[in-house]
Amino acid sequence: MNSRARSFLSKMIDKCVVHARTLLHQQLSWGRGPTENPFMVGNTWTLLFLIVLLMSPIFAFGSDVVSFPSGQLTLQGVLYKPEGTGPFPAVLYNHGSAPGMLSSQAFEALGPVFASRGYVFFGPYRRGQGLSASAGAYIGDEIAASVKDGGIRAGAATMIRLLETDHLNDQLAGLAWLRKQSFVVPNRIAVAGTSFGGIEAVLGAERESYCAGIDTSGGAQSWAQSPELQALMNRAVRNSRSPIFFFQAENDYDLSPSRILSAAMKDAGKAFEVKIYPPFGKSAQDGHSFGYFGGSVWADDVFRFLAKYCGK
Repeated sequence: MNSRARSFLSKMIDKCVVHARTLLHQQLSWGRGPTENPFMVGNTWTLLFLIVLLMSPIFAFGSDVVSFPSGQLTLQGVLYKPEGTGPFPAVLYNHGSAPGMLSSQAFEALGPVFASRGYVFFGPYRRGQGLSASAGAYIGDEIAASVKDGGIRAGAATMIRLLETDHLNDQLAGLAWLRKQSFVVPNRIAVAGTSFGGIEAVLGAERESYCAGIDTSGGAQSWAQSPELQALMNRAVRNSRSPIFFFQAENDYDLSPSRILSAAMKDAGKAFEVKIYPPFGKSAQDGHSFGYFGGSVWADDVFRFLAKYCGK
């Protein structure tokens, strides 16, 4: 935990404890037992719950914003570190296509999950998104412009071009930066991602020697409309330099990517695992967000896979 986060957490816990004690003292001084005033009891137990929540591991890890070069650009990302000086294994996590700062919600959910298991979590923002929004055009806008001019096939072509050039370059620039950090074991870095980030994860695993890859829902929204994307990802996994764990929730948009790409790796003699989890939430979009917000379900499987290929 960084010093600012530790100070904030300590102050919040102290305030909650003082307020809870005050409420309990008021109950007793008014001559009522702790169950005779439902409103006061409710507030007291709410505060006690907040104390426990604030002391839980997920609040023990603050994030830092870092900058790194990608060609002539300067990009930014978020970093979560375990307690201690390290060096630690790390995960480079590729965000999806969400505009603006929406990917920050995913990183805020994922960072503490990985840090609590002893992994540095690095979430680089690629050009045009999040903290790197000013570094280039937003990929969603570029795809939409191509669809408007030339239809779905043109949009798919733009998506593929950007993901395997500019956006892959940004990922690999983030990896180069991460490998240089003294708190990271450079040969124990895994790549992961959800949605567009899952596509990036398999493209990265084809290009670089990550210790492992995690692809969650990569291409699930675009798979059926883009044979070119299917061919791109199929080529990437067949040439992968890393073992890959594919997983999705059953109610994701399309389960074909995990099933077909894992079969391609099997055919190529590559190490892989695949798992389809029960539905997450109610909608296809809920299922698609499983990789971001379903950590309590998939964490044991993911960290077992990482321990197997990245070391303990």
